[in-house]
Amino acid sequence: MKPVRDLNVNKNTTIEELIKQFSSIGGFQAQELYRGYEILKEMFDNAEYKILSFPADIIATGIRGIIKELIKRKMFDLVITTCGTLDHDLARLEKDYYLGYFEADDIELREKNIFRLGNIFIPEENYGLAIENILKKALPYIYNKKKELSTYEFVWLLGEYLENHPKKEESIIYWAYKNRIPIIIPGITDGAVGTQILLFRQEHRDFNVNVWLDEEFLLNQFFGDKNIGALMLGGGISKHHTIWWAQFSNGLKYAVYVTSAVELDGSLSGARTREAISWGKIDKKAKHVTIWGDVTIILPLLVGPFL
Repeated sequence: MKPVRDLNVNKNTTIEELIKQFSSIGGFQAQELYRGYEILKEMFDNAEYKILSFPADIIATGIRGIIKELIKRKMFDLVITTCGTLDHDLARLEKDYYLGYFEADDIELREKNIFRLGNIFIPEENYGLAIENILKKALPYIYNKKKELSTYEFVWLLGEYLENHPKKEESIIYWAYKNRIPIIIPGITDGAVGTQILLFRQEHRDFNVNVWLDEEFLLNQFFGDKNIGALMLGGGISKHHTIWWAQFSNGLKYAVYVTSAVELDGSLSGARTREAISWGKIDKKAKHVTIWGDVTIILPLLVGPFL
């Protein structure tokens, strides 16, 4: 029996000191956050292959800077995400997004051509047109380099194209290219970049971003008993693709979920790590935890001590 200890913080308390105190306060999700920190620390030291997965919405927020830093510092070997990650990363190289609020009048926003993503306001021209302005030159560049390619190769060539962009160092795409970290996007068609690829293909029928090339790449990475760990933010296809392939390595040996979804409707997004054990997607002897809460609050605390 370990006694509950009172939290003791002041203006000089570091993130790591705070996290370590979470181990003793009880505090519901605070204790899970401490467990996640401990698992990540061991994973970074011992895992032979480390995966980061996340949905695109957080790239519309300032959390983009943390994701970029994790990739820049080569802290993960593989990234699995959604098409919107490319959308928001490119758009924000060109234009700003703005602070908004959940209770905004969405009819009024529509009349003013402003998109709302949670409490983020995105003027229409700062999204679609901004992405199109980059891709109308980037797609011919990529096409001249390679006509059939995987999504991660597409991302790398897009990053190569950004080499001369003045804000390139803010870009997730750029650092993935620079460090040769594969970004796999199973749902590449589901976003503005996917639509731009489709439109480009109308006049370049031999151009093909082929997801089966990604799957062949993953096939070669995962088969066999390997010491693999993953940090999975949110849910959806990014999370499932991570644990789906992990089963072919006898399951993840380290697994940290961060989610605001619940398991009571049987959703993959809300399913806790323990459910994945029943599928063999997480090893039954793995170190694992599910942290329930908002990624924009939890992620800076969780990875801050490692940056």
